[in-house]
Order: sequence, then C-alpha cells, then structure tokens
Amino acid sequence: MYLTNFFSEKKDFKGYNKKRIRSLIKEISKLERKKLVFINCIFCSDNYLLEINKKYLQHNDYTDVITFDHKESAENIEGDIYISIDRVKENAKKYKENEEKELIRVITHGTLHLIGYKDKTKKEKDIMTQKENKYISLYKKP
Repeated sequence: MYLTNFFSEKKDFKGYNKKRIRSLIKEISKLERKKLVFINCIFCSDNYLLEINKKYLQHNDYTDVITFDHKESAENIEGDIYISIDRVKENAKKYKENEEKELIRVITHGTLHLIGYKDKTKKEKDIMTQKENKYISLYKKP
C-alpha cells in the first residue's frame, strides 16, 4: 500500500485532480523501479515556501518546489514535496503553459528528487528535464 496525501496552506486551493496525480506518481515509481511508501504534497504560498527555504536550506529566494526526503532505504520513495502555487501560476504565464501542466511538472520534478535525481549540474538538469518530459506525457486527461 502507498499513500499520496495532499495538504494546502490556503484552504481555497483546489486546482488539481488527486486521483490522476496519484496515478501518475504511482506510474513514475513503477517505471523507476522504486517502492512508493508515501509522498505528501503540500501546496503553499511563495512566502510560506520562502521561509522554509531560508530556515532549512539557507537560501533567500523564491522557488517553485522543495523536497524533503524521509526514506530509510534506497529502493523506497518517502518524502514531502512543498509546492508554491504562486510560482506555479507565475511560471505557467512565463512559459505560456497552462497551470495544470505546470503543476504536474513541479510534482513530477519533486517526485524525481525523492527518487534520487539531482539537478545541480548541466548533465543532471538535462537528465531531470528528459525524465520530466517523459513522465508528464503519461499524465492522463479525463
């Protein structure tokens, strides 16, 4: 059994389909040959995520996603994905993308971090982007 939980700092945020996101995360874990134990998706504001970024990562800038990996075994996926809804909306405008697809990109990116992918070097970023594009294409529309 696996869990993908959704939490929101702002009670009014409802811009996602839990069932389809859960299905996508399950498919990513299967294709990456990892055991999905739990992922908590926490939707929040820019300011909320900025405070987390300052406190835990000592970065003083806005970001769209921060992950905290809680796994005790390399074959598991266990962690938290904090997502700035403000950044998702802003990035969607910036990249001329719809908000749902940008949200799925950020959730996929966070899931890949929890699996173990990094994005510090150009090579790592290229691999991450390639994986993101592959998995975003699996997201099922109704």
